[in-house]
Amino acid sequence: MIQFEKWNFRFLLAAGILARFVFLPLEPHLSQDFYRFIWDGELVRNFINPYVEVPNILIQQSDHIIPNAQELYMGMGELSAKHYSNYPPLNQLIFAMAALWGGKTILGSIIAMRSFIILADIGIFYFGRKFLKKLNCSPHLIFWYFLNPLVIVELTGNLHFEGVMLFFFVWSMYLLSVKKWQWAAVMLGCSISIKLVPLLFLPLFLKYFGLKRSILFYMIVLSTLALSFAPFYTLEFVSNYSQTLSLWFSNFEFNASLYNLIKQIAVYLDQKPWEFIKIYGKITPIITVSVILLLTFFGKNSTLLGLLKSMMWALTIYYLISTTVHPWYIIFLVLLSSFTTYRYAIIWSAAIVLSYFAYSQVDFKENLVLLAIEYISVIGFMSYDFFVHPNKN
Repeated sequence: MIQFEKWNFRFLLAAGILARFVFLPLEPHLSQDFYRFIWDGELVRNFINPYVEVPNILIQQSDHIIPNAQELYMGMGELSAKHYSNYPPLNQLIFAMAALWGGKTILGSIIAMRSFIILADIGIFYFGRKFLKKLNCSPHLIFWYFLNPLVIVELTGNLHFEGVMLFFFVWSMYLLSVKKWQWAAVMLGCSISIKLVPLLFLPLFLKYFGLKRSILFYMIVLSTLALSFAPFYTLEFVSNYSQTLSLWFSNFEFNASLYNLIKQIAVYLDQKPWEFIKIYGKITPIITVSVILLLTFFGKNSTLLGLLKSMMWALTIYYLISTTVHPWYIIFLVLLSSFTTYRYAIIWSAAIVLSYFAYSQVDFKENLVLLAIEYISVIGFMSYDFFVHPNKN
């Protein structure tokens, strides 16, 4: 029996790794973000600040030093080209390393970035198993993440760096489980410096640590984050970066649930869509902060398992009220579900592929019927997960 389990474990691990290596020499087809990644990487490796330079302006200069500049500029799209970079600094460092190792070719940079993502996923697998053991859970539960098709396609296939963020996040959680909270804070700061999402969770640590240690934990996390931003700091940086981030709340919409429902009502009442999203975008952060504060003071966050559950609910509610929920966003929930008893994120990772329909349309027009099917199935299973299935709370 033990021999069979070892063989089964090795087979599943090999299958997960091989599924990722299939994508290694391929160009992404469901995302154009990688063009901007390479563009930013070329800037950083030449000591040009991507937070103060816009591709629209740089492309007009005759002396720019970006290899394949025209192809990268056309590939990233008009929307990306007219805005400053919104990718945090540790992410920019990886872009720069990929550009350096890519041999001034787009494919070379793609392979370099994909290698980082594959290594990060293997790291998630390694620390995820160790963390599950600390939680007294089966280490095989990490395969919910490692073999998930959405994880493989969106991270390795489409070059989204949520996997690198999650590598530092799960490393941080493991370090907490072995009482190395100072290093856990450093790793959490690194996670935020890849993607800002884990910032949402900082208040939740208050009950876990208590007031005094929480303050020290926050200081280390924010110092790590500040150090990563320091090389890019200029007088223009804060204004440009905050302006770019605010666009996600008030300008973009994709695969939204509650927002689409309320928008249909607002349009029926003669509210202009472009005015409604700006109003809604101002309300969303208020609701998000309110939910996190409720979970901070009323959630069962004194244990690691309780903390993970609060994180999962905070992120779930945030995505349900957001105007933009790209498929790769759900991957964070898939990982969290591996450490908790909730499984609705697995259903969501399958149902969210319905949003790909918009990619097949010239104008990226969404099908509201498909979105309704997605969210009815997700909310239905979420309700079962919370109210019906035993041992959930």
